[in-house]
Amino acid sequence: MKWETLVQSLFDQQHTITEQDLFLQGNAEFDGQTLAVIGTTEHAPIGVALALTQAQAVLDTIKNHPGRSLLLLVDTQGQQLRRRDELLGINRAMAHLGMCLDLARRQGHKVIGLVYEQALSGGFITSGLIADACYAVPEAEIRVMRIPAMARVTKLPEAMLEELAQSNPVFAPGVDNYVAMGGIQSVWDSNSPEQLRASLRAALAQSNNRDRRASDGAERGGRRMAAQIIEQVLQAS
Repeated sequence: MKWETLVQSLFDQQHTITEQDLFLQGNAEFDGQTLAVIGTTEHAPIGVALALTQAQAVLDTIKNHPGRSLLLLVDTQGQQLRRRDELLGINRAMAHLGMCLDLARRQGHKVIGLVYEQALSGGFITSGLIADACYAVPEAEIRVMRIPAMARVTKLPEAMLEELAQSNPVFAPGVDNYVAMGGIQSVWDSNSPEQLRASLRAALAQSNNRDRRASDGAERGGRRMAAQIIEQVLQAS
């Protein structure tokens, strides 16, 4: 799904969102409130420069527009696999982006993630998955790693991983599996502007006082132990 189509469906002409070097930024008017919109497009690889650009946009919103809700539009192939970015400390740049989003949440900004195209590995972890809640359109592609790559890293046979993926969402790509694990709160109907707007409206109205990912994963059967372990750790502390 093109970002222009998505933005048109959500906000009509009531926005100032533009794209520069795969980075999306602008404001949008929705139900009488202004939203800050930040994101990426064209399956952007997240390198040091793009991570820091996004982080700066988040900090600018915190500083200049206290309490303004943030909408993160996610389309990324993951971290930039380039020697230059590794030498410059891409891990720290991406961690900085994640911490900026966490700061926004703790400062009272509602942060909503929406995967409208592709969401892979670290580029997804430090954006949509750090939001108060993350959503997706049905045609989105979400995964941490393809099964052949997973087989190379784990030294396990592809056939074994394929079999595991049939019964365990942790091993399988796809929007439905991330819904089952609780990483994606729900799927938004992208065929209807009215339904897209209704979904955004509901997301903005939802309380962000509690992280529901682990409990959702337990209820949906995709992550059966996470919520229980978290509760045990909290009780022990």
